[in-house]
Amino acid sequence: MGKLTGQEKTEPAMIDQSERSGSIKWLLLLAFFLVGVAVALVLFKGKIGGEIQLVFLSVLAGVGILSLLGFAAGLIQMGNQAPEQHLTRQFVDSMNEGILVCDAKDRIVYANAEYGRLTGADGSASIRSIERSFAGEPDAAEAIYRLSEAVRSGRPAMEEFRLFRAPSGAADGEPEPQARWFRIRVRSMVDVGVSGKVEDLYVWQVSDITRDRERQENIFQELQLAINYLDHAPAGFFSAEPDGRVIYMNATLADWLGYDLAQFEPRQLNLSELVPGDGTALLDAAIRAPGMPKTEMIDLDLVKRNGQGLPVRLMHRVPMASDGTPGASRTLVLNRSPGEDISEELRVAEVRFARFFNNTPIAIAALTGEGQVLRTNAPFARMFKADAPVDTDKAEDEDGERKAPSILNLIVEKDRAALSEAIENALQGQSNIVPVESQLAEDKNRTVRFFLSGVEDSEGDDEQIIVYALETTEQRALEEQFSQSQKMQAVGQLAGGVAHDFNNVLTAIIGFSDLLLTSHRPSDPAFQDIMNIKQNANRAASLVRQLLAFSRRQTLRPQVLALGDVLADLSILLDRLLGEKVDLDLVHGRDLWPVKADLNQLEQVIVNLAVNARDAMPEGGHLTIQTRNLSAEEAAEMPYKQLETAEYVLLEVVDSGTGIPADIRDKIFEPFFSTKDVGKGTGLGLSTVYGIIKQTGGFIFLESEMGEGTTFRIFLPRYVEDAKALEAAGEAAGGESDQQALAVDAGEVISETPPAVTDLTGSATILLVEDEEAVRAFAARALASRGYQVYEAGSGAEALEIIHEIDEPIDLVVSDVVMPEMDGPTMLGELRKIRPELKVIFMSGYAEEAFRKNLPDNEEFGFLPKPFSLKQLATKIKEMLDG
Repeated sequence: MGKLTGQEKTEPAMIDQSERSGSIKWLLLLAFFLVGVAVALVLFKGKIGGEIQLVFLSVLAGVGILSLLGFAAGLIQMGNQAPEQHLTRQFVDSMNEGILVCDAKDRIVYANAEYGRLTGADGSASIRSIERSFAGEPDAAEAIYRLSEAVRSGRPAMEEFRLFRAPSGAADGEPEPQARWFRIRVRSMVDVGVSGKVEDLYVWQVSDITRDRERQENIFQELQLAINYLDHAPAGFFSAEPDGRVIYMNATLADWLGYDLAQFEPRQLNLSELVPGDGTALLDAAIRAPGMPKTEMIDLDLVKRNGQGLPVRLMHRVPMASDGTPGASRTLVLNRSPGEDISEELRVAEVRFARFFNNTPIAIAALTGEGQVLRTNAPFARMFKADAPVDTDKAEDEDGERKAPSILNLIVEKDRAALSEAIENALQGQSNIVPVESQLAEDKNRTVRFFLSGVEDSEGDDEQIIVYALETTEQRALEEQFSQSQKMQAVGQLAGGVAHDFNNVLTAIIGFSDLLLTSHRPSDPAFQDIMNIKQNANRAASLVRQLLAFSRRQTLRPQVLALGDVLADLSILLDRLLGEKVDLDLVHGRDLWPVKADLNQLEQVIVNLAVNARDAMPEGGHLTIQTRNLSAEEAAEMPYKQLETAEYVLLEVVDSGTGIPADIRDKIFEPFFSTKDVGKGTGLGLSTVYGIIKQTGGFIFLESEMGEGTTFRIFLPRYVEDAKALEAAGEAAGGESDQQALAVDAGEVISETPPAVTDLTGSATILLVEDEEAVRAFAARALASRGYQVYEAGSGAEALEIIHEIDEPIDLVVSDVVMPEMDGPTMLGELRKIRPELKVIFMSGYAEEAFRKNLPDNEEFGFLPKPFSLKQLATKIKEMLDG
């Protein structure tokens, strides 16, 4: 490879010990050889000496011949001729960075000429290592130390620091040194020598970056100068990120709005604090505008720090980043307050505003300080039943002149004081005035919300207030429905909590009654009293189940049902319940879709509605129960906002009774609400119906007219998956109807019941976890009487301690769900870490689904609903232990 040529001459390295020829050991070996030959010649004479002499001469002759051949081939060089420089060595020598290579003992292996110049060395003898070159510089000491530590630990590193040194080539008497910036990099390198020896080397790179730093400082000063020009421009300017955080505001705009620019922190102020109401939507429109980013002209009011408004024109632009996402906005602000110079071009904005004003869907009107309507747009006129937009500030009456109508006359009298107060606030220049909602005087079923703002430049003009009106009739109706739904949910949570505590009490009562019954014979005097206690406890348990049904926390066992078959099976029972005075008519829809629900609970819904209808017809009447399929299109047309658009099976219960008064229709689904006399009802019938339907995923609605009867409409979701299975089953049966196939399928499911357990004794070890002391005491006695070894714990944390303390293995854990310190599901998770195979039974007054969501999907456990009897407890444990 040839030598490099160029305009600049490459300076040779000041120190280069990277290639060294020869070795002292070979020289010593040769000396010992010659001495050995001389000694041999002295000691041996005669024939042996002659032979040794011939051998020595032969060796010398051979070495000479090999040396001549090596010299001829170029393998051996004579004299002190320097090797030709390699391309890489020339490249390193010509670098404008100082290069220093040291070994692990800090001995210099290589240093180029630039390193000597940067460190002030005047020859190879004065070349020093990095640490020694900058040892006397306090500003560089810490940086050099960090670099040395980094490279010794095998990490590359870089540092920059500033030193005050005299300029290169300065005279000896130069008084003031200049500031110079240095950048030093260091990295480790492994060198493999000619002999194969591996050596660790450290490569240091030293650069003088003083010019780069000076260039950066100049750019920064120019930037500061440009910012100063922008701050004191005659127009305002701000920039905001896409999420609305203001990152820059110039001094002019800060002065207009009353902010102290010295205290302004980027991203601490949001556009929503500067632009009132929905004005930020106009700024966001620039992002959504089609085509390339363009400047949008927007007229609106900004909010000053004191709450007053500032009319401005914005020249708003949002640039796009390379990836298509919006960047920070650039917004120029022109002040349009009275006294400010306004360009004639602003007339274009006024024409544009007039078009928007008359075509907007929002009702807008201009008012005087007394609330008189001067001008309106078409939506305002339509809302208040005017024939056309009003412009009647000079309209004549019988006296020759009359004032414009007052907005206060458009609303009911009870709301006029609030609207008058809002008008006064607008006249005072306040912003963010609280909206006023009122009923209309002509139609009290309609409600309107008014938003008012003062006109800043209304001096000498009658138009001092702008009012915006939004009709909220439909919104209020939805709010009332939502409020009713929230109330029902709150009552349901309360009922569920009360039912849970009652279940614990009833479990103890029923359990101890069973314990007493085991020690009393039927002939004992106390036997009948104990039976009465248990029967009334079971009756109370039935009421609690109804509360759980309302709160949607009962245990359901849904199955696929044909609603027509369910009604047919119930018809005999319904006839008996309704009596002779009420005629029952069942109207079955054709080809009803299947539904998935709990059969017993669905029957309870129908029975409760039928009994309520009978009580509403004391003189007799007619009850119709009818079913039909409801498509998604028909569901969407139903007048019920809560009803989701889907396919349903509609169940209607229609009676010809007295009807339900309007003032109590919203309360009939609440627990314990009843219109019957004291002692003739619990008030839980309709609340149970409501809870069952909601937990099933359906909807129930009421329609009633006084004297004409009541209709309950129940919407049960169609079970689509089984519909396909029924079609396949119908084809296989050769024409069998869908309902018949469903009945057969449902019958097979119901028939799969486990065999009854007869032997309820055992010898397993059971850990009983229950925070209710009475329930724990009953269950412990009951299990001990059946032969089980029982350990008791009052919480999940206590149960874990017992498992770790006792030596005897636990076969089964019977635990409550809701407990202090650690609940049942959390305890089960901890148990699985130490005993993955341990069997667990949960006891709860809530439905199994209420806490299963807190457990892994594949978790297996037994479930025993509260309240339970002694036999139910023993049976469940026996089944669980037997697998």
